[in-house]
Amino acid sequence: MAEPAPLPIGPPLSAGGTWFGTDGIRGRVGTHLTPLLALQVGYWCGQVLPPEGAVLVGMDSRSSGPMVVAALTAGLTAAGREVWDLGLCPTPAVPGAIRRCGAAGGLMVSASHNPPHDNGIKVFGPSGDKLDRQQQEVIEAGLRGRATATASASSGVCGAVRQRPELLAAYTDTLLASVAGRRLDGCPIVLDLCWGSATACGEAVFRALGADLTVLHGNPDGSRINVGCGSTHLEPLRQAVLAHGAAMGFAFDGDADRMLAVDGRGRVVDGDQILYLWGGELLAAGELPGSRLVATVMSNLGFERAWLARGGVLDRTPVGDQHVHAAMAASGAALGGEQSGHILSAHHGMSGDGLLTALQVATRIHAGAGSLADWMDTSFSPYPQVLVNVIVPDRQRRQHWQDSLPLREAVAQAEAAMGGEGRVLVRASGTEPLLRVMVEAAEPAAVDHWSSHLADLAAAELNGV
Repeated sequence: MAEPAPLPIGPPLSAGGTWFGTDGIRGRVGTHLTPLLALQVGYWCGQVLPPEGAVLVGMDSRSSGPMVVAALTAGLTAAGREVWDLGLCPTPAVPGAIRRCGAAGGLMVSASHNPPHDNGIKVFGPSGDKLDRQQQEVIEAGLRGRATATASASSGVCGAVRQRPELLAAYTDTLLASVAGRRLDGCPIVLDLCWGSATACGEAVFRALGADLTVLHGNPDGSRINVGCGSTHLEPLRQAVLAHGAAMGFAFDGDADRMLAVDGRGRVVDGDQILYLWGGELLAAGELPGSRLVATVMSNLGFERAWLARGGVLDRTPVGDQHVHAAMAASGAALGGEQSGHILSAHHGMSGDGLLTALQVATRIHAGAGSLADWMDTSFSPYPQVLVNVIVPDRQRRQHWQDSLPLREAVAQAEAAMGGEGRVLVRASGTEPLLRVMVEAAEPAAVDHWSSHLADLAAAELNGV
């Protein structure tokens, strides 16, 4: 068999492992995510996406963003594609613009909630949905030199690059339209914009609705994105809400596709609470088909039991908003999401959008003349739940943790001990070198014991300690 032809833009990359995780390509800049990788990802995205239409590119505020965007753009234009550059924007602005403009697809340069030294690439198709695994495998085959470029892409015709910042304004208009005339006049709200993508328009949309705002971490800063702030570090938001007597506060991750909240008493409002409460409103209004919500395996058992007690249906999926999206599309569900704050609404485009979710929550509560704390008082009581992240650098050991007989037996022992009043979930992170060990049960002592025991055992077994 003849050797595959070399790529027109560089040599094949390593054949080991895979590049795509649960949310695109993500890793440390300069080691995992290199300029050469971004160049070739851009080129092969240009091959996989439909031939007609521009390819959109956006980014969060990371210092490495312009470098990754430049490399992706070089690859796309080498494939003959026209590129529209949105600049700094929330991730959901990209799929929204794809659908509005009839584009061929788009790429978002972001590592979401990861630290500043990481970056990533999320790829969307012409429908605004993330690429499926089969399409990802075609790109990965191209990266390894095992795919053939099309004649048109190899013809030497270079695509054009156009700056399209007005597409962010169109996204902002969509956010404002989503609240159906509800306003926030005089409502005291704290926003933690995380030094990231939400700084592009988050403050502006809340002010346009009349909110009395306090803004934390409100400028784009790639060296501080997600550092001690945002949806993964809620203490600054909680302290600000209490100090200012605010009605509620919202914190976003680096690319603003997810959001967690804090009520006026300082209580955390996670994705499960949002699904339960927003879903309850839709259910009462007859706008929740089949009384169905879609959540992931990480969602709290207390949430599931409370929703079923209301006569609802709860479908669980693997972790990842693309799995939630697929399940919602298959079942016709109107609302779904993750405990971490990715919420998808069929009424609003089916893209995880932290700003849209925050606006929906805030305006619905303010219109009802209540508070987020009042809303929370009607919610469910979560089971005690502990999530322990175990560092496991070896990808193979992390992904195949079940190969450890002692760890597998310990998980079975924990599940048997808790009976029907608890559960254990062990999974490899798709975005970080971590094995996540989650334990929840009705009894806090059982959660503390088994989470600690299983995490220690996992560290010893998978790291050869």
